[in-house]
Amino acid sequence: MSTVHQPDLKDRPARLTVGVVGAGRVGPALAASLQLAGHRPVAVSGVSDASRRRAAAMLPDVPLVPPAEVLQRADLVLLTVPDDALPGLVDGLAGTGAVRPGQLLVHTSGRYGAKVLDPALRAGALPLALHPAMTFTGTQVDVQRLAGCSFGVTAPGELRLAAEALVIEMGGEPEWISEENRPLYHAALALGANHLVTLVAQSMELLRTAGVGAPDRMLGPLLGAALDNALRSGDAALTGPVARGDAGTVAAHVAELREHSPQTVAGYLAMARATADRALAHGLLKPELAEDLLGVLADGPDGPDGMNGTNGTEGNA
Repeated sequence: MSTVHQPDLKDRPARLTVGVVGAGRVGPALAASLQLAGHRPVAVSGVSDASRRRAAAMLPDVPLVPPAEVLQRADLVLLTVPDDALPGLVDGLAGTGAVRPGQLLVHTSGRYGAKVLDPALRAGALPLALHPAMTFTGTQVDVQRLAGCSFGVTAPGELRLAAEALVIEMGGEPEWISEENRPLYHAALALGANHLVTLVAQSMELLRTAGVGAPDRMLGPLLGAALDNALRSGDAALTGPVARGDAGTVAAHVAELREHSPQTVAGYLAMARATADRALAHGLLKPELAEDLLGVLADGPDGPDGMNGTNGTEGNA
């Protein structure tokens, strides 16, 4: 990752009034970060009690108003709503005349590029897709975590410099993502970050069952080292019984999981098959050790008949 830098004055956008539509975990943090850069939050909308409390904590003294009024007050509007709600929100705002010509309209969805904002573009808005590749807590710590955070940026060519300048002002690193690659980009992030949380939570539960009093302390150094090695070395960082071809150990794992945590067996087998595929492809798993291992991994979550005869690794399933 390149070093975070501040844009030259000539590249900095003019000081803007900022509005937030959707006071979830992301919007208030981005608005607070823009405030640190000299912009001025002026309005925020939120429906739930939690979102209203979050807005009050992150953006004190910024009034809570309906979405259409946010657009009336702000030069730069952050649309920070769930992915599935975004197209309808844009259509509604554009259809009711809430969008003003020349207004910067920014969404933070990873799934969508700039085209989802086309109804607002036709109303004269300037569309930007700025997706922070970060997990958010809804607290002030999020503002600090934006320092050095990569943003997936998609915008019309003439707005590219403005989009990148806004990201840099928030302390982030712009990474240009083409419109057609947004769904793949988002799938990649979800595969890593979202599934990581599930894997860690399952691992902690199993360690507690095994009698470990502080599974977080046990896993912290191990997982930190594994993540660092994976980011540095990719598949060369693979270790463990699957990469070594220890079929007996893997069979013992599966038997223990079936007894103590049957809901984790399917995930264990799926990840082990994927690991075996990658280990074989990169020469880490010796072919002569793979046959017995793949026989163990061919079993479904309910035993040898659980996959209805399906065999092989993930690539052949």
